[in-house]
Order: sequence, then C-alpha cells, then structure tokens
Amino acid sequence: MRLSLRARLTLTYGGLFLVAGVVLLGATYALFDQQLSRSNTKVLATRVDPAPASTAPPVQRLPDDRLMSETERWMVKQRAELHDAAVTSLVTQGSIALLVVGGAAAAFGWLIAGRVLSPLHRVTETARRIAGAPAADRSLHERIALRGPHDEVKELADAFDTMVERLDRSFDGQRRFVANASHELRTPLTLGRALVEVAMHRGSASPDVRQLGETLLQINARHERLITGLLLLARSENEITDRAPVDLADVVAHVASQTAAEAEESGITVETDTAEAVTTGDALLLERVVQNLLENGLRHNTEGGRVALSCRTDSGRAVLEVANSGPAVPPYEIPALFEPFRRLDADRVVTAKGAGLGLSIVQSIVRAHGGAVTAVPRPGGGLTVTVSLPSG
Repeated sequence: MRLSLRARLTLTYGGLFLVAGVVLLGATYALFDQQLSRSNTKVLATRVDPAPASTAPPVQRLPDDRLMSETERWMVKQRAELHDAAVTSLVTQGSIALLVVGGAAAAFGWLIAGRVLSPLHRVTETARRIAGAPAADRSLHERIALRGPHDEVKELADAFDTMVERLDRSFDGQRRFVANASHELRTPLTLGRALVEVAMHRGSASPDVRQLGETLLQINARHERLITGLLLLARSENEITDRAPVDLADVVAHVASQTAAEAEESGITVETDTAEAVTTGDALLLERVVQNLLENGLRHNTEGGRVALSCRTDSGRAVLEVANSGPAVPPYEIPALFEPFRRLDADRVVTAKGAGLGLSIVQSIVRAHGGAVTAVPRPGGGLTVTVSLPSG
C-alpha cells in the first residue's frame, strides 16, 4: 500500500511530536527522581526536660537511638510513598496527556498538510487532464493560474503554465503551417496537372511525350494525395465538437462496397463480418478510418491475398478489426508505421501507392474520438489492426 504525500507528512509530523514528547517526559522524570534523591530529611531529636518531682511523676523516655531509628523509618516510608505516587502520576497521566495531545497534533498536521498540498493537487489535476486528452493539442489552453504567496509551489505552477503555453503556441503554429501550406500547394498542382493533360492530348504529341505525361500525372496524383492527407491529418488532430451516433457496421459495409472494384482489380478477397458497434463521433472521419485501413490492407498485400473486416461491441466499447495477408512485418517496425511518412523499406520509393500518412491519420482520428489503435503482425504475414472506441 502506497501512502500519499499528505499521509507521510502527517505521520512524520505526528511521529516527531511523539518522540519529542517522550523525550520531554523522560527528562522530567529523571530530574524529578534526582531531586527526590537529593532531598535529605532532617530528623530532629526532641529532648524532653525532666519535670519537677513535686508536680508530676517521672516520664519514661525512649532511648535516643531507638527514637532516631523509628523516625528515620517513618521518614523513609513517607518519602517512598511520595516518590511512588509522584512517579505514577507523572508517568500515567503524562503518557495519557501526551497521547491526547499527540493525536490532536496529528489531526492538525493532517489539515495543515492538506492545505499546503492543495496547490500541488491543482497542478496534478491540470497535468492529468492535458495528458489524458485524446488529441495531441487538446486542453493545452488550460492554465493553473495559481494565486497566493510567491513560494516554491507557485513557482512550480507558473513554470508549468509557461511550458503549456509554449506547447500550445507550437502546436497551433504547426497546424496553421500544415493547413496553409497544403492549401497553397493545391493550386500549382491542379494547374500542373491541367498543363500535362493538355500536352498529352495534343494531336502532335509523340509517344514519348504521352509516356512522360503519364509518369508526371502519377507523380502529381501522389502529391495531391499527400496534400489531402496533410489537410485531413491537421483536421483530425483537433477536438471533435460535433458528435453523433455512428454504427461501425454501416460504415464497414459502405466502405467495402466502394473499394470492391479496387479489390477485384488487385485480385484480393475482402471478407466482412459485422455486428452492431455504435459509437459517437464524426461520421466522415470514422469512415476515413475504415477506408484507410482497408486501402492499407489492399495495397500492402500479396496477389490472391485477403482482407478481413469485422466490428463488434466488446466490454462496452466499439471494436473494429482489419486483418490482411501480405509480407511479414517485423514487430519492431510496427510503431514506426503510425508516424507520418514512415513506410517499410520496400515502399520508400517515389512511385509508392500511398503517401505514408494512412495509419498516422487513423491514429489521429481515433485519439480525437477518445479511442486507441493497435497493430500486431500476423503469423503468416501481414498485420491485424484493432481500433477500440467508446461505445455510443
């Protein structure tokens, strides 16, 4: 069992108070006992003068030695009883008082520790909300804005606010740059494609020019896919504000019908096994998740391979699973596949079918919806990608 910092501070404060009280009680007892031991009882021997013979009969007197012995024994007995009573009162009542005051001190220590640590709780809660945000930049606008004396805790809170502010500016600048650059690049690419198509379809165009035009159109199409992917990636990293119920079974059926022609052309069999799996979110973005995963399974496959799509509800979550055959994927390469522009070695060429953003877009969209995506290699080659989303 791990004790909280507040509990440890309370135990430390209470323990130190009890130790100090025990030391004080012991010192008091030692000084009291020493003082009693040093006290000397003076026994005064009273001499009794003989009375006149004419007025009273003679009084029988005890010997002086016997009188002193009786007096000393009485004094020793009285001193012992006083010592025992004082020690009993000091130890018993002092211990009870020490326990009562120690308990009260521990209670006050608990309250004081909670008051002192409350600013740290605000720092922890804010950091936890930011770290638990599905999107990379979600909740970065939050600030602690701690008020109070300028002490170490306030310095920590101010440093945290400064760090989050810089991160917020960095993410915001990155999003704006990607969006602006992508929009600015659309126009020249569209113009370049139109010029190439005009040159290809001229009557005087030679076969070499037509072949060159086909190559340029393929490169242009790849760049357009790249720009579209960057725009979608920038959009998917934002918080999903407009949410609606979406059944993944309908999305899977729709995407499978749209890609049927591409699957048939590639000679790949697409199998679907759908059950009701309702979640909440942006239907277009969730459709893009299924489309990217299916296209990834079709393009990175072997001739005569297969892709299996399934969705279900499991433990209160909507689960989408896409498994495809294909070349063997080393487990250590899988984390890199979810990074932008990262592909396996065989796909790192200009004429690659994808732009290297498919799984990155999937991961961003799923995180923005509060879900998670994982991938594991299949024993016979290929990947099994699993998407888990909150149930709607």
